[in-house]
Amino acid sequence: MSQLRFGASDVAGVRFAVSPVWETVSSMWALADPVRHAVHLPWIDQARATLRRPDVAVRVRPLVELTRPRRWLPDFLTPPAAGPDADLAEQLDQIAATPPDVVVRDLLATTPASPLSPFGRALRDDPAGLLPKLVTAVRVWYDEAIAPDWPRIRALLEADIAHRAAVLAEGGAGQLFGQLHASLRWTGDRVVSDDPWQLDFDLGGRGLALNPGIFTDRRVLWNLLEDSPPGGTYPVRAVATLWEAAPVAAGDPLARVIGSGRAALLNLLDTAATTTDLARRTAMSCGNVSQHLSALHAAGLVSRSRQGRHVLYRGTEAAAVLLRASRGE
Repeated sequence: MSQLRFGASDVAGVRFAVSPVWETVSSMWALADPVRHAVHLPWIDQARATLRRPDVAVRVRPLVELTRPRRWLPDFLTPPAAGPDADLAEQLDQIAATPPDVVVRDLLATTPASPLSPFGRALRDDPAGLLPKLVTAVRVWYDEAIAPDWPRIRALLEADIAHRAAVLAEGGAGQLFGQLHASLRWTGDRVVSDDPWQLDFDLGGRGLALNPGIFTDRRVLWNLLEDSPPGGTYPVRAVATLWEAAPVAAGDPLARVIGSGRAALLNLLDTAATTTDLARRTAMSCGNVSQHLSALHAAGLVSRSRQGRHVLYRGTEAAAVLLRASRGE
């Protein structure tokens, strides 16, 4: 069991972001253990073929060695995103600017889990000389394996953040952490995490950066060192929808009345969602989704609300009645 102790300024400093570096680095876990990450098999098959290419394998090797199964990640390799719209280049600059002594400290902090790999030992001995090679490995793997699917990955991550923002607005920090993951609970001035690490960490007024992760599957993972920005990565909601579309079944009577596109959207709007998330899940363009949502909103079948940068759509009670009737309920 671990605990994170919050002051008032830490509660005020809870924030969410999408982290392309985290997805790039943690994707290596899925390649190493496809059974555990079976939900990502469509991506794993392609990524493994990419990694077998000699030109990719050589350049990505440093990243492979630092992300071996059942070992801790050095904190400098997964810095919390500086803002909600951080891109890969910004995060790579953060990694490249890591002081050599911090690189060594973070590498040594991983050794209780397992010994350092050959590249890990070399990086420990020459952090200034070899850190650029690691940054290149992360950039190459993102370009080759993550970038082609980044729009759909980002849409899922942003939909999760929009949902969390709504929970925070409606119920405060206690409800947010109580619903963030089954392993967490809020006890008034701290978050208690059911995990094997036995951490006792005071955020010290620095707040907490949180990001959802598609390759984070079983518990919340923390970046918690005294002189590093505190951060945590939690499993994203609805990850099973990432690699599949959700077309309306043939013969759906509602589709014959209002059209297949609008029927598909209504079937997905029992929970709040953004336009980009709906586009990903239905394989429609964002423009088509927006047109359908406008028509459904005008008919009183969809409500919309703004949470930060996101507009959330959700089916109304009238939509629920219409769906039940079309299903013969």
